[in-house]
Amino acid sequence: MTTLLIKNTTLIDGTGGDAQEGVTIVVRGERIEQIAPSQRAIAFEDDTTVIDARGKYVLPGLIDTHVHMMMEISNLAKRLSDPFSLRFYQAAAYMRRTIDAGITSVRDAGGADLGVKTAVEQGLAIGPRMQISITPLTITGGHGDSWTLSGIDLNLGGYPGNPDGICDGVEAVRKKVREVLRAGADIIKVHATGGVLSPTDHPEFTQFSLDELKVMVEEANFRKGVKVMAHAQGAQGVKNAIRAGIHSIEHGIFLDDEAIELMLEHGTYLVPTLLAPVAVLEAAENSDAMPEYGVRKCREVVEFHKESIAKAYEAGVRIAMGTDAGVMAHGTNLRELGLMCDIGMSPMEAIVATTKTAAACLGWDETLGTVEPGKLADIVISNTNPLTDIRSLENKDNIVTVIQGGKILKDIR
Repeated sequence: MTTLLIKNTTLIDGTGGDAQEGVTIVVRGERIEQIAPSQRAIAFEDDTTVIDARGKYVLPGLIDTHVHMMMEISNLAKRLSDPFSLRFYQAAAYMRRTIDAGITSVRDAGGADLGVKTAVEQGLAIGPRMQISITPLTITGGHGDSWTLSGIDLNLGGYPGNPDGICDGVEAVRKKVREVLRAGADIIKVHATGGVLSPTDHPEFTQFSLDELKVMVEEANFRKGVKVMAHAQGAQGVKNAIRAGIHSIEHGIFLDDEAIELMLEHGTYLVPTLLAPVAVLEAAENSDAMPEYGVRKCREVVEFHKESIAKAYEAGVRIAMGTDAGVMAHGTNLRELGLMCDIGMSPMEAIVATTKTAAACLGWDETLGTVEPGKLADIVISNTNPLTDIRSLENKDNIVTVIQGGKILKDIR
């Protein structure tokens, strides 16, 4: 069994407690065995890998609860002309970039199938631990239905292992949930409202009835531990999702006071993805990757989005970090932390949102999310102190070491 020793570091353990200076962390195999003051003598074998992290900062492996590992927005003509299988090789590069940014676990919100997740688990590709939703459920004409007004379907999915997500009516929804679970989904994803980057709807449009949403939760609950996550931007769609028992609200652009009260009452998680509209507007300025309708809707909602998330934070809603990576370049995920601080969170709160709270949102808090003895050794070492400069983490060169399950995947000290 391999042993790894990280010494002389400052530990930000993900619990929200004060940073601990002069710490040594002992990793044996894939788990953290011991955390002790560096002045304490620790016996270790000759073949132990020793990392002297003096002047550096250790954090838990960071978690992004909303990514799309199988896509990265690009010019439509290019996407339509690329060979189908190319996207899997591109995804390997996206996953590598994600690791290099310090993200060791993700929840994929649509696109990655069981083969992508299995490739990481078998060591065929370097990437984050994954929960997968495979394909989001959507109504005909809703967010996720890629038919354009010209009659062209822009949906590049719908292949074995990634079923089409369109379903209408309670029984059709029930069958679709079962199909997605059969394909290997760890979580069900639903579009409970319209969205910014869909061609024929609006973020405030409500999708699916309350009964349709409830049957998704019912079917998921038949599989122990399976939850439902909801793309939900308009207030009514958010409230329908919460009342149906959905586990997390993604985006939350138009939250009203009633929606926030319902989230507090039900313990619903909020995944803000503040970076997504910012990235869409940046891409519109620098390239032709974004469709006109998406840019127009994004300009309309971006300020509402910030205000809604600020209100939810001030009210005490549980916030887990998520970015919608794929809408922006993979590997730029940690820009989200600075945006979370812009709406009122402290740097420590933003770190907890992407460690302890994110792990709890994924149901992985017993094994991940904090640096504690007995937990899996997912560890990030930073050159900079994120408590004094949270945006320093945006530069992946400041993430000097990334360890996942005791294995060093990046080391540029």
